[in-house]
Amino acid sequence: GPVTATDVVNYWQTVFETNGIPEARESSEYIVSFVLGAKTFQSLNSKSLHTPLTTVQQEQIQQLSRKRLERMPVQYVLGEWDFQDLTLKMRPPVFIPRPETEDLVSLVVDEESQKHEKNSGLCFPVPAPHPVILEVGCGSGAIALSLLCRLPQSRVIAVDKEKAAVDLTRENAHRLQLHDRIHILHHEVSYSSAKQLLPWGPIDFIVSNPPYVFHEDMASLDAEILRYENLDALDGGDDGMRVIKTILALAPSLLKNSGSVFLEVDPRHPAMVENWLQAHPNLSLVLHAVHKDFCGKPRFLHIQNQST
Repeated sequence: GPVTATDVVNYWQTVFETNGIPEARESSEYIVSFVLGAKTFQSLNSKSLHTPLTTVQQEQIQQLSRKRLERMPVQYVLGEWDFQDLTLKMRPPVFIPRPETEDLVSLVVDEESQKHEKNSGLCFPVPAPHPVILEVGCGSGAIALSLLCRLPQSRVIAVDKEKAAVDLTRENAHRLQLHDRIHILHHEVSYSSAKQLLPWGPIDFIVSNPPYVFHEDMASLDAEILRYENLDALDGGDDGMRVIKTILALAPSLLKNSGSVFLEVDPRHPAMVENWLQAHPNLSLVLHAVHKDFCGKPRFLHIQNQST
C-alpha cells in the first residue's frame, strides 16, 4: 500500500536503532524532512505527513539512510546544515560546526556592540566601527560567515590549513553573497604568520574554535567523528592547547591595542590558559572572562590585549 512520511520515519528509526545508530529518531526525521524539502519533521504539515511518498522520494530516503547506517554524520548525509540561521554546505572531512559554537559568535557580536555603545556615549562623534576579524581554522565558514551577517560593517580574514575547508568556506561565502567582505587564506598559522594575516591592518577580534581535544581523548570520540571528520580539526595535542598557544603567541602582533581573542576550549582549559598567560607576561594578554556553554561547562574564553 501507499507509504507516508510518518511510516518511513518509523521504519528507518527502527532500522537505525537495531543497528545501534545514535539519535535514531532524529536522524530518520532529518532525512525524511530533507527529501520533502523541509528543515524539520515538526514543520511538515499534516498533508505532507499523510500524502503517499513517490518512488523517487522513497529511493532518495533509502540512499541517504544507507549513508547514515555507515555512521556518517547526518550533516554530511544531507550535505547542508544550519548554523546561526545560515544554511551552510557541509562536506566530509570538513569539521561540522557544533551548536554550542553559535554562542562563540554571539560573544563576539556582544563585545562589538558594547564597544560601539561606549563610543556613542562620548561627546564627539566617533566613526561607525568597521571591525576586522580573524578566524583561525574556518572549516565550513560557519563562524566567519555568521559574524559577517551579524556585524554588517565587519570584514573577516578566514584561515585554514586544509584546502577542503578553504574551498568550502569560499563556496558558502559565495552562496550567501558574503564573498566581498571575506579574505580566505589557505595557510597554517604559525609563529611567523603575522605578515600574511594583516591584509587589512591590525585586528579587532581573533576568534577560533581550535582543535582542543586532549590527544589521549581522541580514541573515545564517536565513530561518526573518527570515521568522517578531519581529526586534525579536533586533536589539540597532549594538553589540547597546541593551536591555542600558537594563536595566543601571535595575538599581540596582530591585535589592536584594545583587541580581543575569543576561543572555544575544553572545560579544563580556562585554568591552564590563565597559567600559561601568566608564564608569558611579555604577551600582555589577560584572561578577561570565561563563559559557560548551554550545558553549564566553562567553554569560551575572552582574552584581552593589554599592551599599550
